[in-house]
Amino acid sequence: MDVGHDRRHPFASHQGGRGGARWPARAQRLFETSYTLCVEGLQEPLRRCLGEFEKQLFALAERAHNAGVQQDCFASRQRVLQDRAAFAQRFMEQLGAALDQVGESAPAAAEPAGHEKPWQALELVDPGEQEVAMTLEQLGARGEVRHSNVLYELGYRLAVLIGEPPLEGPALPLGPHAMARACHAASGGFELPLKHQLLLLQHFDQWVIQALAPLYDNINAQLKADGILPQLRSIPIPRHIGKRSRTSSASGDAAGETATAPASASATPVHPSGGTPGAPIEVLESLRDLLAQQRAVQGGLSGGSGGRAASEDELQSALGALQQHLAQVTDQASRELRSAARLREELVAQLNFGKPAGAPRTQLSDEQGDTVELVARLFEQLGHQLQQGGNASHLLTDLQLPVLRMAVADHGFFEKREHPARRLLDTVTAAANDWLDGSDDESNRPLASKLEQLVSRANQEPPSAGLYTTLLADIEHHLALLTRKAQAAERRHVEAAQGRERLDQARRRASELMAERFAQSPPRGLLRALLDRAWSDVLALTLLRHGEQSDAFREQLKITDQLLGRLPVNDRLHLQTEVESGLQQIGMHAEEAVQVAQRLLGAGTPDPSTELPSATDLALRLKQHQRLGEQQSSHEPAASPAAAVVAAAASPARRSATAPAARGDAATPQAPVAAAAPQQDAPPDPRLRRIEQHLKELPFGSWFEFIDPASGQISRRKLAWYSPMSGRCLLVSRRGQRGEEMSLTQLAHEVASGRVCEVPAQPDSLLDRAWRSLTGSLQPRRPPSGSARA
Repeated sequence: MDVGHDRRHPFASHQGGRGGARWPARAQRLFETSYTLCVEGLQEPLRRCLGEFEKQLFALAERAHNAGVQQDCFASRQRVLQDRAAFAQRFMEQLGAALDQVGESAPAAAEPAGHEKPWQALELVDPGEQEVAMTLEQLGARGEVRHSNVLYELGYRLAVLIGEPPLEGPALPLGPHAMARACHAASGGFELPLKHQLLLLQHFDQWVIQALAPLYDNINAQLKADGILPQLRSIPIPRHIGKRSRTSSASGDAAGETATAPASASATPVHPSGGTPGAPIEVLESLRDLLAQQRAVQGGLSGGSGGRAASEDELQSALGALQQHLAQVTDQASRELRSAARLREELVAQLNFGKPAGAPRTQLSDEQGDTVELVARLFEQLGHQLQQGGNASHLLTDLQLPVLRMAVADHGFFEKREHPARRLLDTVTAAANDWLDGSDDESNRPLASKLEQLVSRANQEPPSAGLYTTLLADIEHHLALLTRKAQAAERRHVEAAQGRERLDQARRRASELMAERFAQSPPRGLLRALLDRAWSDVLALTLLRHGEQSDAFREQLKITDQLLGRLPVNDRLHLQTEVESGLQQIGMHAEEAVQVAQRLLGAGTPDPSTELPSATDLALRLKQHQRLGEQQSSHEPAASPAAAVVAAAASPARRSATAPAARGDAATPQAPVAAAAPQQDAPPDPRLRRIEQHLKELPFGSWFEFIDPASGQISRRKLAWYSPMSGRCLLVSRRGQRGEEMSLTQLAHEVASGRVCEVPAQPDSLLDRAWRSLTGSLQPRRPPSGSARA
């Protein structure tokens, strides 16, 4: 029966399967409707899950201690980015298969009870498979606890359709167990390592399973509307925390009992929904209890001084009027965060504006006053977390009243960690704090303009969840583009630094091999100049391209031995051609290479019209060739376009490549000795040694603050890469641009002098830390016992 098929959803693979033949048309239609609701309701949670998982993989790569772990994270992240659409399709196909097989689990489970298979083969359990199976079981169990009420109704209603006992646990086709199994099966296409598989399941639990309640409500409502157990009701779990009177402090014991809830949520500072989403704890009521206790201890008033309490509409009108007033005022006072007392005074003034002198005063209710104070304190704590001198403080000030209006209108701002207003507040402040440094640099203007437009729109339009969801999607898209550009720029700089490091290693090895041959067969004159200043670069370049065990490198060593007279020359013309080719590879012009090779090997029949330069002239040319290369490597202007080409191709090798060779030649010792001196001197101070050792143990992605002694300006740099062999480190800005160039030893000196300080890693966001600080500031001080600070 194709009438019930929804061709708009290509994931509905279960339609027309075995379920269509087994169940009546009505049951099949309701199964298809339930599946369509799943397709529509799970698209956004799945997208969010993969997006956060991809961000977590990049963060792990930044903090990786070795290149292997970093490469695994980048490889997994690349597969997720490329295959995310196919993952969603595989996931939906797994759900369709679960609906096709509904009702089959009971017979399959009863089959082992027979006597046909008393014994089965024993196998060792793979630890990885066991860990994944345990994680899937835990995800399903936690999901059942979170959504027990709606799953109870859904299990009964689906059981009525197939004439089976109530479905629960793994037998429920759309339950948390089935969702977790579908996620694991769909992620098989990513080919993730075990650690990343478990991390993906954690994100699936956080972003999908925790968000299943609206989907289950929609399916139950659809089945109920179609006449499937319309009178069925689940047994509600009693709520022990209710709204209590706040007129006195006599209820201290009950308030103290609820106050421990937000303080104990260490992973999610004030919102227990982040730690145990199944627990129906009223976070706002818990915070109000803490606030009441603090006022009782400090002897403060709990509410207004009499008068009629303002309605919600009146309070929203007063907040809107205050917003318009502040938008027209441009003095310094309007650009500062408002304290709770000042906000209360200004709102009361707006509520009573235009009333006659003898008219009754309108006051804020206790709940409204507490909400205003909690939001003001939250913004105060959030301001303490911001980097000084940046643009985030001004944006935070402009967001205070819009967020307060949203918190007054929707108490879900306190209850839900994923509330759009909370996420927008966290995203805007973090973006301004991390990406904008307070300067008027050209690179800052696009993001600063986007944030200002977003905050301006939040101030101009009425507060709603839809508005904040739209604004959040807009800024997240903009930040995603900036992040991708920064990642690409950083990867280019890291790859360039790694390439320079490999080139340095090749130069050192080539110089060692050259020094060994110089010790046995010391060259003189033009030959020594050629080998010192050019041919060592040829060896290094061949070693870098082909490796030390390659035939190409063995051939270059053979040419070197022939030039030194260690091996006989059977074909002088072939040797001359090879020398010319090698010199051209490192950037020497073809005519110069021919002249050097002819002069060096004494070609038998040179062109009579060509006058070969003398040995002294060629030595001077090689010396000039090397000097021009050094100028180009130091970013100095070259003498000619030809010299620039030579320097770009070969000069970075020359300064280091001559170091070992110079040890065998007393005539040219100065450059290598000067270059090696800083690396040979170990820091004499034990404190410097400890700092340098600590820097070597830091993972990639660690942040440092550089303080300008003259202006006091602070700039942040990230340790993107460092070499354990040479000690070089690569520091980049937030946008992935190359920063200061120094070694770990120099960085240790800067840290010891106080001009550079390490920024400790923060596992929580700015808003999470602000919530934790707010909760901690409300906790009662008990010095003797030090009671229960989380």
